[in-house]
Amino acid sequence: MLGCDIGTLFRLTVAGGSYQEGLTAHLQGVPPGLLITEEQIYRDLLVRKPGQGELTSPRREPDIPIIYSGLNAADTMPGFSNAGHTNGTPLVILIPNLDRHFEHIEQYQVTNRTPRPGHASYASYRKYGEWDDAIGAGFFSGRYTATIVAAGAVAKQTLKQHGIEVTAYVKEAAGVRAPELSLQTIRERVAAYKEVRRSHDPVYRAIFASGRLKPEMRFLDKMAVLAHFEKEIPDLEWPPMDEEAIRKEHGVHPKLNCPDLDAADEMYRRIMEITEGGDSSGGVVEVIASGVPAGMGEPVFRKLDGELGRMMSIGTVKAVEIGGGIAAKDSTGSQFNDQMRVEDGEVKFSSNNAGGITGGLATGQPIVVRLTVKPTPTIAKDQHTIDKISLENRALKAVTRRDPTIVPRVWPVAEALTALILLDHYMMHLAYQSLSGRA
Repeated sequence: MLGCDIGTLFRLTVAGGSYQEGLTAHLQGVPPGLLITEEQIYRDLLVRKPGQGELTSPRREPDIPIIYSGLNAADTMPGFSNAGHTNGTPLVILIPNLDRHFEHIEQYQVTNRTPRPGHASYASYRKYGEWDDAIGAGFFSGRYTATIVAAGAVAKQTLKQHGIEVTAYVKEAAGVRAPELSLQTIRERVAAYKEVRRSHDPVYRAIFASGRLKPEMRFLDKMAVLAHFEKEIPDLEWPPMDEEAIRKEHGVHPKLNCPDLDAADEMYRRIMEITEGGDSSGGVVEVIASGVPAGMGEPVFRKLDGELGRMMSIGTVKAVEIGGGIAAKDSTGSQFNDQMRVEDGEVKFSSNNAGGITGGLATGQPIVVRLTVKPTPTIAKDQHTIDKISLENRALKAVTRRDPTIVPRVWPVAEALTALILLDHYMMHLAYQSLSGRA
């Protein structure tokens, strides 16, 4: 299988499948000296994983990451304090699958001849034939995005040390669009949402807050913890959530990462209304990156906006907009151009319709990217399909576990993938500037 890697200087290769033993993120180009822990990575994974309420699939994968290589196992010599820090070798993160039960495999087996419309199951069968990993959609399941989120946690930490910050959130869901808010407000409320989710996550409490999994433990000891924890998953209980208190204290919706509470409430209502009718819904995720230096990017075939267009590789994304995006078609040049001026020796822009990128290079303004997310293909309604073996017409009614909407789980993936792309280009930018004597 080709196409499972991205990046030049900061390079990610992913592997695994929905019902295989697990998933793997293999990172090259990680700078030495970073203090990376499984807990830090899990803080990002916990907002992507399923099994967290009405808006996600009931599959209860804990998504506990295990760092397999790339860190110093101990202080390398007397007087050094470098244990647990990256050492410049490839960083490998494992995410074992712990919630895959035989009854669910049987459900896939009996329905795999009749591919879900809108899903990759027909095309992947035509590519791989009888060897297609069709249990749980294999590598074409959204499950693989856990690898992107895990790798993105490393990229975001690195970027932040250099003043570059990436934030994503739900801009639109089920036809309800959030109003424009300041970047500061968005960041404060997204951070509050993440903290609310962490503080109410039973896996975080059971594994990390309790000290059950420690960075200094050997790999086999960590896996023993997961093997024991796997048996506890069916009995995990979510701590009580006082939704009104969360709204008053943090100003966020407890289950949907939209920074405008009124819009989030209406999104939630509309999503549930559509779900109760047996259908699914889509939406829009917005990503904003600040602190990106002007001039960063490469021309022609590696333009920064073109590279961000790679977020079409997130399985459920059907369109990527930069800045004004498709609204450009209804604008005039005088309306769409971001006019410039100088104030106190600094370049200022009157607008940001370019989304912080012109000619494939960063302008120094915030980079704004929006992803259009399609409705979840798996729905509780009859659909027309085929028997992909006998090539006969069939009717299909979904029996597998499903997400009513995938939008609430795409924003962490978009945030992570944006960070991966930006870090790769930032490293190239620093190299070019250094060689040209401008660093």
